[in-house]
Amino acid sequence: MHLEPLHDDLGATVSGITLSGDLTETEVESIRSIIDQYSVVHFPGQEMTDDKQLALTRLFGEPEAEHVAFGSTGTVNYFGTVGNVKDDGSTADNTNARYQSGNQLWHSDSSFRETPSYLSILHAYEVPEQGGDTEFASMRSGYARLGANMRRTIDPLFVIHDYVFSRSPIAPVNPNHAASLPPVVHPIVRTNPSNQQKNLYIGSHARSIVGMNGMESRKILDDLLEHTTKHTHVTRHAWRPGDTVIWDNRCVLHRGTGYDATRWRRRLRQTRVVGNEAGIIPCVPS
Repeated sequence: MHLEPLHDDLGATVSGITLSGDLTETEVESIRSIIDQYSVVHFPGQEMTDDKQLALTRLFGEPEAEHVAFGSTGTVNYFGTVGNVKDDGSTADNTNARYQSGNQLWHSDSSFRETPSYLSILHAYEVPEQGGDTEFASMRSGYARLGANMRRTIDPLFVIHDYVFSRSPIAPVNPNHAASLPPVVHPIVRTNPSNQQKNLYIGSHARSIVGMNGMESRKILDDLLEHTTKHTHVTRHAWRPGDTVIWDNRCVLHRGTGYDATRWRRRLRQTRVVGNEAGIIPCVPS
């Protein structure tokens, strides 16, 4: 494998490897180590199918059921389609575009679940000629840039993450779906169990800080998000067909950028790996 870093904070392009469910244990551990270090890893020129992607996902842990279908109907499906192209090849209507616009908010996938995602794996099949990029920001670097006093202030805090809070202003949430995702509480600072590096755990699903009033809570969360996602701290990925990108939801915020869905087709397929709550350590105040 050949590795090229993309940004001082996060990101690397890795070539010289074919992603599949047939990777050796050594190759899987090498990729896992690269993810621990770089947080976002781009593998260009991959020949992917749903079967290959699901087999790849299983090498890193338990696949996560897609929450919309599961919450609304109880159907277990491990794939989500990002974009405006449906499974039958037709393009979706404006309702779908409105719903997916929520992805343009900075977020960590499934932070609203009791056991959040570890990895997201996204593969591009069709991409627009203009727009539709994905931006990434490091919550690890965001934490490292905080002053010592602020770190001491936030280290012991816990945050309520709430899917309905973040998404209902954008598009209606199915009542069954909403009921399946009650608010959950996570530490605002976490520690990677492999390298002991601390990071913030925030984003659009972060509703409020436990034990604080609404205005005080929002002030801290909004300031931390702005601090973490300043333009100079963000890396932007322009998708090409065949790209596979894997990122670490434990320490990365991401968001989609807009594109003209009436003009361009966009189809990316996503799977996620369930996290291990026991392996993600709440920060111990220093």
